[in-house]
Amino acid sequence: MLPDVRKWWHRRTSCAADWPLSDLLAAKGDTTVSVVLPARDERETVGEIVQVIRRELDGVVDEIVVIDSCSEDDTARVAAQAGAAVHAQTDILPELAPMEGKGEALWKSLAVTSGDVVAFADADIRHFRASLVAGLLGPLLTDPTVVYAKGCYDRPLNGAPTGGGRVTELVARPLINLHWPELAGFMQPLAGEYAGRRSALERVPFLTGYGVELGLLIDLLDLAGLDALAQVDLGSREHAPQSTEALGGMAAQIMLAAWSRLQRQGKIEARHVPSVELAQFRRCEGGHDVLTRQVGIDERPPMLTLTTPT
Repeated sequence: MLPDVRKWWHRRTSCAADWPLSDLLAAKGDTTVSVVLPARDERETVGEIVQVIRRELDGVVDEIVVIDSCSEDDTARVAAQAGAAVHAQTDILPELAPMEGKGEALWKSLAVTSGDVVAFADADIRHFRASLVAGLLGPLLTDPTVVYAKGCYDRPLNGAPTGGGRVTELVARPLINLHWPELAGFMQPLAGEYAGRRSALERVPFLTGYGVELGLLIDLLDLAGLDALAQVDLGSREHAPQSTEALGGMAAQIMLAAWSRLQRQGKIEARHVPSVELAQFRRCEGGHDVLTRQVGIDERPPMLTLTTPT
């Protein structure tokens, strides 16, 4: 790790316990806070998450918004009954051709929220704790020089306290250390829990799909510099593990996200266009089936570019 990054790591890393609710309430002032939960078929967890935030972060969080990403179950109904404002992803900015994936939901949330600070959390978290959001707000509400706070945590897997985050360790972390060593101090670069100032989030593009988190880190580093970024240890976080096949698709999108930023920053000279088709194999009776999926990603421009100046 670069010496300056190690210094940043010590200076800009805190833990959720450093930010008790009383301190957040005292520091909040006139700053408004929105919490966004992108959700697709998360009826089993989204209601509890909304209820915990409403009950335990009252006075700190001003609005809770669920972006329903084409759920086939009743995620939207459960979230609304729990007290969230629910928006269908396809109903936001309908004049734009729709795009797919998590990054699309996050980007569109900026058009239907109003908070000066916007916190994002995944909607599939089991045993949700309010500190998963409150911890992220601490650096932003208490230090005006911080524009973005990223969560980090242990990732339980199959009963073990750690072992999750396989795509991070096998794909994202090597890519970051190779090409963006300034970001090597982020312990969970793909974490779905993070918060930022609207003034910064509206000035960066959002990649669609699972490349969104890596893209935001790289683009916010370019926009604001490393010292404007922080991370908060949120303890542990548990959600349903994905299959190896699903993780392969995620890894492919993260590689494509890295490619897009390397090319944009002039760090590589592209000699070909990467394929966006991923072939995987599954054993069946008599041999193997070939499973082919599209893993291409797209990009939305900074939200501010869609806003007419007044």
